[in-house]
Amino acid sequence: MPKRTVGGRAALAAALVLTGCAGGAPAPRAGSAAAPVDPMERLAALADDSLAGRRAGTPGAAAAAGMLARWLAEAGVRPAGDSGFFQTVPGAGVNVVGRIDGAGDGAGDGAGGAARDSAVVLGAHYDHLGVGRPVAGDSIYNGADDDASGVVAVVEAARALASGPPPRRTVVVLLTTGEEMGLLGTRAYLAKPVVPLERTVAELEVEMIGRPDSLAAGGGGSAAAGRLWLTGDERSTLGAALRSAGIDVVADPRPAQNFFERSDNIAFARRGIPAHTLSSFGLHADYHQPGDEVARVDSAHFRRAVAAVVRAARVVADGPAPRWHPGGSPAPAPEPGAE
Repeated sequence: MPKRTVGGRAALAAALVLTGCAGGAPAPRAGSAAAPVDPMERLAALADDSLAGRRAGTPGAAAAAGMLARWLAEAGVRPAGDSGFFQTVPGAGVNVVGRIDGAGDGAGDGAGGAARDSAVVLGAHYDHLGVGRPVAGDSIYNGADDDASGVVAVVEAARALASGPPPRRTVVVLLTTGEEMGLLGTRAYLAKPVVPLERTVAELEVEMIGRPDSLAAGGGGSAAAGRLWLTGDERSTLGAALRSAGIDVVADPRPAQNFFERSDNIAFARRGIPAHTLSSFGLHADYHQPGDEVARVDSAHFRRAVAAVVRAARVVADGPAPRWHPGGSPAPAPEPGAE
């Protein structure tokens, strides 16, 4: 997640070499249905020191991209990038992009055709800050919460969708790079979307769900475990739809932080697409510090939060298309950058 203020082909080649996928990520096996993997196991792999903080455009980020492509392939998700799962992002490496085709139901979806012709985007950013100023002898900014936690949740949601009943809409799985550098990956996707933006009915971002937020439970207590909040909840019908499905989601308890405008969702929202972020960031002191490590993730909360994201993805894929409330859609304008 960027603060309130603020090369493509080489990184792609590095990702392919590091994963042994000379022609892109391997295609999923027909009819394969991967079993669930413990989210903490995936989190430990993605936030490991060996990836050196996954700064966009570095070998560590390229290795992370290769790992994510392999996970999506194993889950039965179809590749949807320029080369396998990889979509080139000038100056920042590659996005990892997949798709799960919608089955539709013959009904219109308010997006120029049947539901199967429309799409939702399920996203998270996998880049972080890399190696930087040492703090207490640690110079690797692992980004376990920001945003390996969200990426793991999106991968598990994709696995559940690909291995369960076909979703009503096509689901685009978008794992972006360059979020910490000004939403570069999302901007690249918007310039070359898998499904045209006029047929994209929603974008659901997942960011920083590794620790519970006491304010989400009204001030503290075990009720915060597994509970997520939705940025811009009051702006559209999405939050109410998630709650109607029994998902433990509340409105963002810190509106003064402007979190609605501080993640990749804002770039979609400024294109008129209902787009929000699920999170449980409680302003912990390890934000953008080397202390954002797996050891400080609350495993019980994280596992419950991942399960909530899996359910939310199904609601967005199958339920009524989200709609902006009057005045809820942000004005078209350049999205904020990142420091």
